[in-house]
Order: sequence, then C-alpha cells, then structure tokens
Amino acid sequence: MSFLDALREILALGGPVVGILIAMSVVTVAVTLYKLWQFTVSGVGRHRVLSEALAAWDAGDERSARARLAKSRSYLAPLVRVAMDAPDAPGLDQRLDAEAGLALAGLERGFRLLDTVAQLAPLLGLFGTVLGMIEAFQSLQNAGSSVDPSLLAGGIWVALVTTAVGLAVAMPTSMVLSWFESRTARERVFADKALRTVLVPGQAIPLADDTQTAVVAPGHA
Repeated sequence: MSFLDALREILALGGPVVGILIAMSVVTVAVTLYKLWQFTVSGVGRHRVLSEALAAWDAGDERSARARLAKSRSYLAPLVRVAMDAPDAPGLDQRLDAEAGLALAGLERGFRLLDTVAQLAPLLGLFGTVLGMIEAFQSLQNAGSSVDPSLLAGGIWVALVTTAVGLAVAMPTSMVLSWFESRTARERVFADKALRTVLVPGQAIPLADDTQTAVVAPGHA
C-alpha cells in the first residue's frame, strides 16, 4: 500500500476531523522548517566571535573588540556596535533594549501558531472520537435485538483513530515548540548580558562574603 493509499484510508476512517488534523500537521511542518531556516540565518546560538569582542571590550581592549565585532555575523552585532559607538548617549540602554526585544520578537514569530496546534490537536481528536462513538451507538441502536458485538467494537476502533491522529500531531509539535522557546530564552539572556557588558564594562561585583570581587564577563551562547 502506497503512502497516498494509506492516507486515503485514514481519511475515510476518521472523516473530516482527520483531514483537518492532517492539514494542521502540514502547516506545523512548514512553520518548523521556516523557523529552522530563520534561526540558522540569524546565527541563533552562534555568538563565539561576538563573545570574543565583548570579552575584549570588557578588558579595555577597544581596538581588538571592534575588530572582532566587524567579523561577527550575529543579529546582535549591529546593536552592540551602536552601544560601542555611543555608550554615554542618554536613554541609549532603553532604546537598545527595545531594539533587542524587537529582534527577539521576530525570532518568536510563529510560536503562537505552534502552541495553538499543540493545544487544539488533542481536542479535535477527542471531538472526532465523540462523534464516532455517537455514530457507533446509533448503529447499535438501529440493529435492534440482533446486536452484533463486532459492530460496536468496529465503531469504537474507528472512532479512536481521530484521537490517535490528534496526539500524533500534538506531541511532536509541543516538543518542537519547547525547543524553540528554550533557544530564544537563551538568546534573550545573552542579548541582555551583551548590551550590559558594552554599556557598563569591567564592573566589579562584590561576592557574598564581601571579601572578594568578581568582574562581569560576557556569556558564551
């Protein structure tokens, strides 16, 4: 049996609910591929060169920091460059925070759709199962006194197909969404640390026992 034949059989068993779930799965795959491409192009998680530039800046080596920054392809590099060019500009930190938030919001575009699919797919599957159970019991009632147990069992089996399809769509979607959200959460932390490193370089922070100090250093994503 070919893939198309199997797909037609599933659609015939599950009805329009399965068709909707399959369409949702196609949309989910398309969004996932787009987000993977977007993350790759934006250099999400690849900030080695930018981290080296931030380390040099934090150590007071401005020339080396700018040289390394010029080689960085991170989407945060333009914001870091602005911070290096005018670190004392009034309100610059708020503006850079807003620009970084806008860039991260672009990375998060499509997450709401994936979240909707992850939550709606099991409910649609359950809805299809309820409809199938209603149809199965109607067939059982119409059979009258000549009740065939296989008739009810077959109806229930068909009805449960929609639940299985709904879960099959929801579970990988939820896993993909969690992975994307964890990546963007790390990006948000790194962006905040990068901008603070440029705007307030080499600041000593007292440790808990007040006997030693630690110097702020850039994180490596």
